[in-house]
Amino acid sequence: LIERAGFETVFLGGFGASASLHGLPDLGFLDLEEMAAAVERMTRRISIPLIADGDTGYGEALNAMRVVKELERAGAGAVHIEDQVLPKKCGHLNDKRLIAPEDAAAKIGAAVKARSHLRIIARTDAAAVEGLEGAISRAKLYHEAGADVVFPDALASEEDFRAFADAVPGPKMANMTEFGRTPYFTDKQYQDMGYDIVIWPATSMRVAAAALIELYAHIRDN
Repeated sequence: LIERAGFETVFLGGFGASASLHGLPDLGFLDLEEMAAAVERMTRRISIPLIADGDTGYGEALNAMRVVKELERAGAGAVHIEDQVLPKKCGHLNDKRLIAPEDAAAKIGAAVKARSHLRIIARTDAAAVEGLEGAISRAKLYHEAGADVVFPDALASEEDFRAFADAVPGPKMANMTEFGRTPYFTDKQYQDMGYDIVIWPATSMRVAAAALIELYAHIRDN
């Protein structure tokens, strides 16, 4: 349906996969095999590229290399890997813990070396833990390690988005989730702020849930 609507790419998030496969929240329950299987089911039926959520790379640098190989085999076009401690949390929740910047950069570098064509997106959750300057510093390090795209999750204002984009080189991705730390912006606003990719990772799931709530209430009552 996303492809039919004319979009250039589709995103499969860890939350969407965890919720649809297991009815569980975005707290690191999913493993690599489950994500790769979900990617393969989707890429069989679409012709546009798919961006997959690689969480923390499911471990350290060697694990991140395996993530790249498995998701390439499954048909993904890109993967994002974040700098949280395993098990991770949704980027818009409190009390996230991060690995050292150098360790995260090594993980990104390993992922880059392991790929044949997959685009590597380096996500940082540092804004809520170390502040905007921490997120900028980490993103620069990940860009230097070879990331194709950098992704600051859960920025809290237009000023933060603009400051990050001005400070960090290379393509950038933004997350427009509902009910999170980030205010609501349109794709045009994100582009104006300096971002190249925008994801709406849970919107379709929330809209579907609302429709089903209405449907089941109607069946019950009528």
